[in-house]
Amino acid sequence: MQGCKASCPPPGRNQAREIPGQNSHSLAQGFQLLKEEREDQPAIMSAHLFEGKDHAAIYRKHRFPPPDELLSIIFSFLEEKKGKPYDLAVDVGCGSGQSTQVLGPHFARVLGTDISEAQIQQAQQAQNQANVSYRVCPAENLPVEDASVDLLTAFTAAHWFDLKAFMRELERVLKPGGCVSLSSYIPSIRIHYGDCSAELNAIFQETQTVLNKYANEKVSIVRSEYQEIFDLVPFPDKKRTLFHSKEVSFTVASLMGFMQSFSMFQTFHNAQPEAAKALLHQTQERFLKTMKVSSPETELGISFKYVCVLACKAPTKEKVAP
Repeated sequence: MQGCKASCPPPGRNQAREIPGQNSHSLAQGFQLLKEEREDQPAIMSAHLFEGKDHAAIYRKHRFPPPDELLSIIFSFLEEKKGKPYDLAVDVGCGSGQSTQVLGPHFARVLGTDISEAQIQQAQQAQNQANVSYRVCPAENLPVEDASVDLLTAFTAAHWFDLKAFMRELERVLKPGGCVSLSSYIPSIRIHYGDCSAELNAIFQETQTVLNKYANEKVSIVRSEYQEIFDLVPFPDKKRTLFHSKEVSFTVASLMGFMQSFSMFQTFHNAQPEAAKALLHQTQERFLKTMKVSSPETELGISFKYVCVLACKAPTKEKVAP
């Protein structure tokens, strides 16, 4: 699963940049990247929260790939609407690349994009497949040709974009019959551990309530289960799916790390670093006391609620012979 990724360009023109790394040129011959900027690009107004190197490192360590249930939903839709072969997938707001990598086995070429240079550097440090490459660019100005993308994905990222500008870009880059998947987990996770699950969930909710005071306004799009995103998708053939993932194993320490990767925690930490650290430490201690254990490496189960907006661009109508 991918967490929230920012997509806000630096001041000036919206130019894509490729960061040097072991995979930076793996698709150089495969992609026909745009050589000139389009002059008609609107101003980008998306959120810009995940740029720091320290945050990118936390993101890389504590975020995880999309669950199998979500991938099954996406690929079933793609197979139904378009069918193979699959050439190009673009994973927008890819962060440190966990979601981009899972697309590799299914496509001839995969491009992960993010506005954060630090996030892309983290992604390139992973053992990526030869057909996977990364670019630094805003979500609203992707470095791919018109009608060239089979599948565009954004895992826990789309709510950070300038949605109206992004939807115009989505319409531009998708092939006729191409598909899009915009998904996120909903911040209402379920924690499971013996007979104290209810107490642990209450503790987590108390901590979440504190962090919510530092939440960006765009988080409301997630809380409303991507209804706004669904409404803005420009293709009539679309649907919105909600589901709970299977339970996954976390240690208490890794759950605290996951919380550190939240944009709202980072905002809190930037404003009041000692208070943010104290909140995290207190939350961990309360978890351990409730679980009656001493090691933060003790495992517990967590399940997430997900939303996935799927859509298909209309195929090109065949010309009728005279």
